[in-house]
Amino acid sequence: MTSREDDALAQAAVAALTGQLALAPKPGLPDPRDLDARSTRREHDSLRWSARALAPGLAAMAASARRTGEATPVLRAELGAIGRCTEHSVGLAGGGHKGALWALGFLVAAVALDPRAKAREIAANARKIAAFNDKGAPKRPSRGSSISVKYGAAGARGEARAGFPHVRRALDALATARKAGATENQARLDALMTVMSTLQDTELLYTAGPLGLRQVQAGAREILEAGGTATEAGAEALRTLDADLHEKGWSPRGSAGLLAGALFLDGLSGAPL
Repeated sequence: MTSREDDALAQAAVAALTGQLALAPKPGLPDPRDLDARSTRREHDSLRWSARALAPGLAAMAASARRTGEATPVLRAELGAIGRCTEHSVGLAGGGHKGALWALGFLVAAVALDPRAKAREIAANARKIAAFNDKGAPKRPSRGSSISVKYGAAGARGEARAGFPHVRRALDALATARKAGATENQARLDALMTVMSTLQDTELLYTAGPLGLRQVQAGAREILEAGGTATEAGAEALRTLDADLHEKGWSPRGSAGLLAGALFLDGLSGAPL
């Protein structure tokens, strides 16, 4: 793998993230159909700019993994340092995508370790990297880690150390929906609902608490049990959940970040499980 390939990996990850942003309707998340509203346009533009700001950091993560050649504590420390610098750059560009950076960073590094690997092998490589502690991490706990401890949720760290099970479930959901004849937008929304139905999203735990999280999970399951977003009943349930989350100000951003990870792997030639 060369520096050009590192850049290509980073751009593929950013494309997956911006592809996730284009989905509609996304419950509790900015809806690109509503760009006539000034606040929505500003938020959506900010998210697109901050997504592009991830590219240099993701390319650096790929390069670090390529140089190291294997999952080691040194690689984990380098990824952590690059990630913190990238978070700062993303903040200057408008903020957002912290959860997506965590997922995409590990997955990009895992692909760089073995460019021929398929999705499950990539997830396994990411798990090996995430198994090491980041010795350079700030001693003060983040909001996400604090919420994880408070409620016993796996959080972003637990998801990575488990080999991104929700990314793999999202990939399965994409394949199932496409095989059933769903449009690409519907297949991706079904994948998002699959993640939302079981993920202990720390963003939702922070804003909505355990009861709110369970309500969101139940709403996502209702859509899937109705046959997914390609069915009339599923689409109606999606609209209901979307309206409810926007009214309450609840946002499943952790689920959206993991969907971006799934779309990244889906776009690679080695994506089949």
